[in-house]
Amino acid sequence: MLKASENPPIAWPEEKSIRDFAGQWWVAHTKSRNEKALAHELIHKNISYFLPMNWKISRRSGRTMRTLLPLFSGYLFFCGQESHRLEALRTNRIANVIEVKNQQKLVEELLQIERAIRAGAILLPHKYIEAGRRCRVIGGALAGLEGVVVKTKNTTHLVLQIDMLGQATSAEIDVDMIEVIDEESIR
Repeated sequence: MLKASENPPIAWPEEKSIRDFAGQWWVAHTKSRNEKALAHELIHKNISYFLPMNWKISRRSGRTMRTLLPLFSGYLFFCGQESHRLEALRTNRIANVIEVKNQQKLVEELLQIERAIRAGAILLPHKYIEAGRRCRVIGGALAGLEGVVVKTKNTTHLVLQIDMLGQATSAEIDVDMIEVIDEESIR
């Protein structure tokens, strides 16, 4: 297990938003448990990437353990030229590279997650939802984020989805901080 200081940054280069990354986006489907190692290698090759992660806290043998885990297990998003894709494949940490047909849609979905992470939201893996009510956050640190709202017995969560992967993450949100975007269910 890595020490906190040994974990790669969520995005590289750190000082930029993923909105400013130049080139084409690809999705690396990594070999098992290779997301962080691939991120470190992409840093050394100066290839821009986005690896959304969050802390998991567990107790084992009376000790509290904090582990930084990828939100989308087995996936890392990277951006660049064709030569960067080939360099990433040479790391031998990728099982498959998924071509992104709709670049703009992927970037918009990733930007939602990047904003939530930078705002300090606690994101949790969430079941992907095919249909639901789309809402927009109208106040607080997450203002402007859009996603599908899911209500449980005691909480409301805003689900942020990556459609091409069929995966999602969610952040707890106060029901007073959201507005419905459309009245009909989406598909």
